[in-house]
Amino acid sequence: MALATHNFSTDNHGWAELLTKREATSPLSGDHRVPWVVIGAGVTGLSAAKRLAQYNPNDQIILLDARKLGQGASGRNSGYAVAISQFSGAFDKNQETNYRRVNRINTQGLDLLRQQVNDLGIDCQWQEDGFYHTAADEKSLKEYDNFKDHLNQLGYEHTLLNQDELTERLGTNLYKSGVHVPKGVLLQPAALVHGLGDNLPHNVTLYENSPVLKINQGEPAVLDLENGKITADKVIIATNYEAPKLGFIKRYIMGSTLSGSFTRQLTTDELSSLGTLKEWGVLSLHSGGATVRLTQDNRFSLRNTAEYHGAVLMSDTLLSKRREIHRAAFEKRFPQLAHVPFEFSWSGVEGISQNFTNFFGQQTSNIYLAGGYNGSGVSRGTAFGAALADYACNVSSQLVDDCLASAPATWIPPRPFLDIGAFFKVKMRFIGVGLDR
Repeated sequence: MALATHNFSTDNHGWAELLTKREATSPLSGDHRVPWVVIGAGVTGLSAAKRLAQYNPNDQIILLDARKLGQGASGRNSGYAVAISQFSGAFDKNQETNYRRVNRINTQGLDLLRQQVNDLGIDCQWQEDGFYHTAADEKSLKEYDNFKDHLNQLGYEHTLLNQDELTERLGTNLYKSGVHVPKGVLLQPAALVHGLGDNLPHNVTLYENSPVLKINQGEPAVLDLENGKITADKVIIATNYEAPKLGFIKRYIMGSTLSGSFTRQLTTDELSSLGTLKEWGVLSLHSGGATVRLTQDNRFSLRNTAEYHGAVLMSDTLLSKRREIHRAAFEKRFPQLAHVPFEFSWSGVEGISQNFTNFFGQQTSNIYLAGGYNGSGVSRGTAFGAALADYACNVSSQLVDDCLASAPATWIPPRPFLDIGAFFKVKMRFIGVGLDR
């Protein structure tokens, strides 16, 4: 059953279940006076803390997380670090500058992650061969044509694949058309976050299970925690869809709860019934389609539900019902593996804005915020974290300019209209999904 500590929903499910158990750091206690506090130890907060430490090697930096490391969205996604985003609909020449801006941010985030994974020797199943963007039904096939045009117009490397070619590579004949985009990385997200969090610079101290209850704005800012208090000159908020709990970007971001399942590890015979690739990731060209991976440790991972659930994780009872949807989608794709059981199921929350923009910038004179990645947080969140540290330290860069150029978010009405509107907005993702689910 999902537990909540100060309304920070968490449980023991997810990618972390596949790793050796890790001991959490102690929660913060007592009174502290520091130059910098970073709230949120997902990829954005970890990236920001590392960058701050580089600029300010003599300053003490406190990094807080309300949960255990890797139990937020950064450790509960499907493990895709995107370089080239898919923009729905036909190519719009007037939006070309924006398309390129977003992909520059993605690519810089990916470059930062690659460097850290290599420098720190993080074992996170890093596989840099991009993804397969696939289509099985009418609506996704229209997006296939749109995506091809986007890639051609922007000059990004890609390979078009028909049904037979996809079947040969992936071992399923469900998909009628697809595009392989070689820029992009598959990884084990919880392993990535654990590796980054356990190898922080010497002047960064991580406190897990330490939710901030209140930020008293001022110069300095004062943060109230359950068993302590922090007085800080500057604060970076990297809590994504939970920023409204701290009083920021209220009515501009909401959380969509997703769910997926892992199979047990496949045997040699079971793997031989598949295609020629031993590891791959599929992203449906329909926004509500399934995300499917054959992982480096020979498991299938499949995620295919998204719903408005109050921005919290699913209970075990609800998750077991969603598992039936995962099961049907898995067997539809791989009937030869219908006997292979699921070993784990999990849920996670993504932060989405009404107009699918991102949040970046200064909230008050000494409080800075980034978030709202709309499902592309691994690479983009990493870039936003580094850029936010640059911005807070008055360091100019193309990356800062790109992040600042994010379109303003549109307003989301309060409850109960929020609940009704969010429910239908998320539900709209599945219209016409058909075989792609």
